[in-house]
Parts: sequence; C-alpha cells; structure tokens
Amino acid sequence: MSVSVSTHVLDVERGRPATGVPVELYHGDERVGGGTTDADGRISPLADDLEAGLYRLVFAPPSPFFRRVELALQLEDGHYHVPLLASSYSCTTYRGS
Repeated sequence: MSVSVSTHVLDVERGRPATGVPVELYHGDERVGGGTTDADGRISPLADDLEAGLYRLVFAPPSPFFRRVELALQLEDGHYHVPLLASSYSCTTYRGS
C-alpha cells in the first residue's frame, strides 16, 4: 500500500488562498512531511510513499484565535487531499479529491 497526502488552506474570511501557512504531518511522534503553503495556498505533495496508519496533520492557520488545528487521520491506501478552510474564528476541513 502506498499513501500520499496533499493539502490546501483557504482564508475564507478574505476570500483567497492562505499563503505561508506552516503544515506538518506526523506518524506517531515522527514528522514525516511538512512545508509552508505556496501562493495558491497549497502544499502538494505534503508527503509521498507513506505506510497505512494513523497520522496527525497539524496546521498553524492565519487566525488570531486558532493557534493550531490538529487532525487525526486514518490513512489506508491512495492519495488523500485534506483542505482547511479558515477564518479568524472558524475552521472546517474535509477529504477532497
């Protein structure tokens, strides 16, 4: 099984991609991927050739309230695109395509 992860951060308050957002991917305590979002708010790929298992995706969004958004993800096989939609006092995520 081969797993890959990408992400996209959108600043929905301002209606544009969120640039310069640090994102990290962990498998247990080991950091297996990470980077900073580009001008389009994307990091692709965040990580490739991963094993199936439980991962943590950690964002530092552009918000005065949310200092850290952490997601626990069970990744099995294939590609996972996990966007974060953020504003000052709200955020949401979903499995994209």
